[in-house]
Amino acid sequence: EELTRLPGPAASFMNNQKQQKPTLTGQRFKTRKRDEKERFDPSQFQESIVQGLNQTGTDLEAVAKFLDASGAKLDYRRYAETLFDILVAGGMLAPGGTLSDDMTRTEFCLFKAQEDLETMQAYAQVFNKLIRRYKYLEKGFEDEIKKLLLFLKGFTESERNKLAMLTGILLANGNISASILSSLFNENLVKEGVSAAFAVKLFKSWINEKDINSVAASLRKVGMDNRLMELFPANKRSCEHFSKYFTDAGLKELSDFARNQQSIGARKELQKELQEQMSRGDAFKDIIAYVKEEMKKSNISEQTMIGIVWSSVMSSVEWNKKEELVTEQAIKHLKQYSPLLKAFTSQGLSELTLLLKIQEYCYDNIHFMKAFQKIVVLLYKADVLSEEAILKWYTDAHVAKGKSVFLEQMKKFVEWLKNAEEESESEEEEGD
Repeated sequence: EELTRLPGPAASFMNNQKQQKPTLTGQRFKTRKRDEKERFDPSQFQESIVQGLNQTGTDLEAVAKFLDASGAKLDYRRYAETLFDILVAGGMLAPGGTLSDDMTRTEFCLFKAQEDLETMQAYAQVFNKLIRRYKYLEKGFEDEIKKLLLFLKGFTESERNKLAMLTGILLANGNISASILSSLFNENLVKEGVSAAFAVKLFKSWINEKDINSVAASLRKVGMDNRLMELFPANKRSCEHFSKYFTDAGLKELSDFARNQQSIGARKELQKELQEQMSRGDAFKDIIAYVKEEMKKSNISEQTMIGIVWSSVMSSVEWNKKEELVTEQAIKHLKQYSPLLKAFTSQGLSELTLLLKIQEYCYDNIHFMKAFQKIVVLLYKADVLSEEAILKWYTDAHVAKGKSVFLEQMKKFVEWLKNAEEESESEEEEGD
């Protein structure tokens, strides 16, 4: 409507513009279409890679050199998935893990190689060299491994074994991140036991290359350390089942690691719940009953428990920032909570653990440096700490943290304890 009201020259100018537009976009569209055709036609790329692999055969040194040189001529960036499919399975994989029928393939690939650790280590080197040479393949390679893990049911047992060994070695070398393990939590793989069986081979080869501490560090880095139970169906997702399965498979180290992870998790949960009960002001007898039940359930010792109780007690309050006021506040707070601490110091070792926790706490929280002696005396009077435990701590059971300051603070009280002990001994002798 606007155009019809425009004066002559302007209207004809606008009409020209309008007519030109379609031809412009048309041309652009053609180019784009041609690009897309090129983009999704990996057959020529596959031809070149298959031909090269057939020539280099089982000589993996030669394979690495061929891949290095081909990167300059072929479009690795666009056809990364095709490249990795061929190196692993000999040809392009259809969804589910079967080989696409209409394409050329090669017998010289990971799946057709010998099923032993040495060959898999050599293959890992091929991938390692390729990715170091063409850094942009890193992400594509990780995506490929994730995809292959999802296709496990489409592979033979021997192919799975090789892939598991290779993946373990790649994880050990840091070529891929442990986040790829999330593919193994796929419901279909888990349900049929494929995930757990694959994980056994994978972890054996990973631990063989490094050790359990290195494996644990990699798992923690990506939050996989607490997810290993997901390798099993929900009805078998217990620490006992996990432990038995991997111990029977010869991976006791992994069982111990998972057990430890679970107890760390249980302890964190317990501390959280404990703090909530304290902030609600629940009765001590209820809190004690709850904690003792949890100790039984999660197999937590009294020494471990007193550490958790101490941390919970100390974090259930907002501490004063002024040193001269914080001691008074701490004494008042601990006096109130001493029955709770007393309930978990029935053994000498638990008393010592508590003393060390107090020492570490006063050292780590600078405002509490001067409060140490007063806290210990209060807990002695409240019957939480015995003189034996205090004397043992003083003579040889303390830790290095702030020891000179704390031993100096305790000197007089320890002398008093020793004198009191001697006096009571001489009184006993007189009585005899």
